[in-house]
Amino acid sequence: MNFVEPIRDKNVIREIKKYLLIKDSSGRNYTLFVLGINVGLRISDLLLLKVKDVRGDYINIREKKTGKHKKIKLNKEARKSVSRFIYNKSDDDWLFASRKGYAAISRITAYRILVDIQETFKLGNLGTHSLRKTFGYHFYKEYKDVAALQIIFNHADPKITLRYIGIEQDGLDTMMEGFGL
Repeated sequence: MNFVEPIRDKNVIREIKKYLLIKDSSGRNYTLFVLGINVGLRISDLLLLKVKDVRGDYINIREKKTGKHKKIKLNKEARKSVSRFIYNKSDDDWLFASRKGYAAISRITAYRILVDIQETFKLGNLGTHSLRKTFGYHFYKEYKDVAALQIIFNHADPKITLRYIGIEQDGLDTMMEGFGL
């Protein structure tokens, strides 16, 4: 079984952002990527967002998977990306609208965007959870606060959170690299 990975290298993240800005003139894919790696929502929740959901300083949603209410402060990167993207959009428009009619893009379309990134940048296993995992990985690396991340992700146990974001694997890799008989 192949597990999807976070994008661990911040330089690669910067390059992906540049690539998406050039490749996607609408800004949709860029905004999906930037918002996804900055707020830690599941792809199912990102795809349900309407423009009105991101007009303020917070995203207020009811999570599709858990049914729980979630309030997320938009950081500077997310705010900048979203503000440019929604400039001429109506409140009731889908944030990530399909080019094929009045609907949000599908999970499959989001997956294809990430596969394109994976192939272009020769990354490991990327999937729709990679955005959320990338957020978690870098949040943990910056703050070392697994309890806060556990709350953000609604995980029952800190071990689940560390495994989910790939920190557990990083530790094992480092130990194995230094081990030798």
